[in-house]
Amino acid sequence: MNTDCIEVHRAIAADPAAIFDMLRTPSGHVAIDASGMLMAATGDPATATGDRFVVHMDRESLQDHPLGEYDVTVVITTFDPGREIAWTVEGAIQPPIGHIYGYRLEEIDGGTLVTSYYDWSNIHEQWREATGLFPVVSEINQRATLGILARTVAPGRGRPGAEND
Repeated sequence: MNTDCIEVHRAIAADPAAIFDMLRTPSGHVAIDASGMLMAATGDPATATGDRFVVHMDRESLQDHPLGEYDVTVVITTFDPGREIAWTVEGAIQPPIGHIYGYRLEEIDGGTLVTSYYDWSNIHEQWREATGLFPVVSEINQRATLGILARTVAPGRGRPGAEND
């Protein structure tokens, strides 16, 4: 078992393309974030590995490190439309940390099995030695983000009368 990676799964009643489209957009990242850190984003939707956009952050929601407001650049590291998207973040902190966030999508009957992962196994040694920094987002945050994703891409699911939406 890898203790430097968290993976959570959820079946979502939407097709992989709709979910992928949400995950590749800067505003999509902000819309589904359950940690409360992502405040806004600027830039174009990702179309390939290496694409970048800026996310405006506020660490106060986690109440763990007094970083205040800051910006990070999301750098797409995996881009496989409808199947997987992953990224690392760069910012003022040097050297870059090197942790990876991502989603794998698998089409299933009635929708998509979404796996959210957060991997800090290959972070820069300088950050590995710092205690209490990882994981930045918890398994609970990841599960809650999948819940927000589900209601964002499949609105009306589970509500009485939703079939009329």
